[in-house]
Amino acid sequence: MNSSYKELLKQREALEQAISKAREQELSEAVRQVRVLVAEFGLSVQDVFPAGRSAAKPKGGNRSKVAPKYQDAATGQTWTGRGKAPKWIDGKDRSQFLIK
Repeated sequence: MNSSYKELLKQREALEQAISKAREQELSEAVRQVRVLVAEFGLSVQDVFPAGRSAAKPKGGNRSKVAPKYQDAATGQTWTGRGKAPKWIDGKDRSQFLIK
């Protein structure tokens, strides 16, 4: 291994450019093949990417909705009792706002 540091950096740069070019060409061919298959079989976006089968999970995780526990009779606004209390209930007796 008699290559100098600068020579190795030049080789790496040339290799990275070759990798980038090869990737672009293969990606272009893959997209072309997908388009041919979509047209041939009349596929829709829903056929290719069905809802609910995504591998990606939502950012917030699987959080279930919490039913409201309190309601302001004057405005109809509700609050679950979690997090910061809204102004209409903050500092007041919460029992009068309970949803029965």
